[in-house]
Amino acid sequence: MTTSSTLSRGALRDETTLSGVSPTPTLAGRVALVTGGVRGIGLAISRDFLERGATVAAGYSRNEEAAGAFLAEADPDRVSVHQGNISNHADCERVIEEVIDRYGRLDILVNNAGITVDKSVRRMTPQEWDHVIEVNLNGAFYMSRAALQHMIDRGYGRIVNISSVIGETGNIGQANYAAAKAGLFGLTMTMALEGARSGITVNCVAPGFIATEMVAAVPEEILARIVEQIPAGRLGTPEEVARVVAFLVDPDSSYITGQAYSINGGLYM
Repeated sequence: MTTSSTLSRGALRDETTLSGVSPTPTLAGRVALVTGGVRGIGLAISRDFLERGATVAAGYSRNEEAAGAFLAEADPDRVSVHQGNISNHADCERVIEEVIDRYGRLDILVNNAGITVDKSVRRMTPQEWDHVIEVNLNGAFYMSRAALQHMIDRGYGRIVNISSVIGETGNIGQANYAAAKAGLFGLTMTMALEGARSGITVNCVAPGFIATEMVAAVPEEILARIVEQIPAGRLGTPEEVARVVAFLVDPDSSYITGQAYSINGGLYM
């Protein structure tokens, strides 16, 4: 997972918001669950939802410090954190039940949590392949499956899967990550077809290279070459991804489903 801390390296852009104006509370009364919601892109999504009036449950796996910091940011009646392993279907079902038991409803699910274990295909072990597929693809399926019946019963739901430009282009040393992120496109379209008549929209967002701790771990000379290939000439910010997600989960976005939105500065069109 990634964090939202500002990165000072020359190739990275500061992650502060540009306008300083609070968003319109279009999500007032809605309950959202964001997996991986206490760090990086997930934290930016959680914060954006809170600013738009939603109640936010943030999922996390191990980082108790980040979870505690998120809890301290907002009204305790409107935030909660839920620990779980999204590669385990029983954990996913438990987390969904926790959120519904606490708030009485679940309107929005953002499947954001993900990991990387990078190696060439020849050097990647079956365990390393399985681990990334289990978290990045199976986790989205398990969480969605656990949430869907509740959404169907209520006749309303918004699901957004966070994919990646790597799922569109592939990348050397990331066969497992690319396969999992590409799989989210097919999962999105299928769930969109299955949920459309029940008032549920399912969409996908594919960020490019975003200024997070995960990207900061890339060697500086390689990162500089990546930025040179981006027509916008910079990395994206987590907040830019969060704004697109917020648009897709808005109640008024009810005619948008089964779509993939790329946020990559023109890197892949």
